[in-house]
Amino acid sequence: MNLPNLLTLSRVPFLFAIVAMLAFPWPGSATCAFVLFIIAAVTDWLDGHFARRYRMVSNFGKLMDALTDKILMVGLFFALMTLDLMPAPIVLSLFLVLLILSREFFITGLRLVAAANGVVLAAEKAGKQKTVTQLLAMGFLLAAPVIGVDFARLLGTDFDAFAGVVAWIGYGLFGLAALLTVSSGTMYIVKYRDQLFPDTEDASK
Repeated sequence: MNLPNLLTLSRVPFLFAIVAMLAFPWPGSATCAFVLFIIAAVTDWLDGHFARRYRMVSNFGKLMDALTDKILMVGLFFALMTLDLMPAPIVLSLFLVLLILSREFFITGLRLVAAANGVVLAAEKAGKQKTVTQLLAMGFLLAAPVIGVDFARLLGTDFDAFAGVVAWIGYGLFGLAALLTVSSGTMYIVKYRDQLFPDTEDASK
């Protein structure tokens, strides 16, 4: 258990801390939740940076890096939906969240199958782009209550309109993230289809 892996695993307790602040609000809790999310997002870069710089890259780190990203983002999207912090109808939000969740479970299953065959599937560029888009979407969605609640309380001014625009920008990025989630998942399946269908691959040779 080294520093990069500790940074990777830290995203799970960050998830629970952020959700707790959103579910049980108090003055400044939205800002604290936003700051914690930024820190959690930075760990996604720091763990890989330290692992490469100090030659601590491991199969465990590759697997857990991708897994903790999924836990953090899917958990937060579900939390925002259930806490009514999504600007769009809950049915549409639920569809997009389930779409993302289905892809993440499927790719996690693919990773487990590959690991059983002695192959470790590291994060691909398309998967990282998907993750970055999800992070940006979540950043905007969490910033909306910071502006609409904490800033309004601090400055004594109504920022509801501006907060609404920020929330819808986040939701638009959320929709884009869902599309990237499906496309990157398809790329994984095509690239590593031999892990899912080894007999089919052998028969084609």
